[in-house]
Amino acid sequence: MSAKKFFTPEQQKAIQQSIANAELNTSGEIRVHIDDKCNEDVLDKAANTFHRLKMNKTQLRNGILFYLAVSDQKFAILGDKGINEKVPSDFWMNIKETMLSHFKQQQFTEGLSKGIEMAGEKLKTHFPLQSDDKNELSNDMSFGK
Repeated sequence: MSAKKFFTPEQQKAIQQSIANAELNTSGEIRVHIDDKCNEDVLDKAANTFHRLKMNKTQLRNGILFYLAVSDQKFAILGDKGINEKVPSDFWMNIKETMLSHFKQQQFTEGLSKGIEMAGEKLKTHFPLQSDDKNELSNDMSFGK
């Protein structure tokens, strides 16, 4: 199955709404990128995607990428320097385990949305919404080949 067709349009809207909801009370930025395949280490691919999407250019370095390679059944969560300096070392693993429990039941939209919600809660704690906050990155999902 191709990355663009993995989630239905309705599921994509639900995920985008999860991003919007998670970003309501924070200056943090969340993106979701879906690839067909990942022929390298998933964290390396996520890091390359993070930079290609210019997520390392946010003012407070508080972007989070949820990266999925659907054909290979790989995924990674990557936070920028600002958020990584503030969250506990097991934070990303806890989100990943929560998402994986949903993924194992073929609940991909729910798992991704729950992970986004968990990340948003932590962003809200460490990067509360400022009066002059701008949405620096699109909430739209991005897709690879």
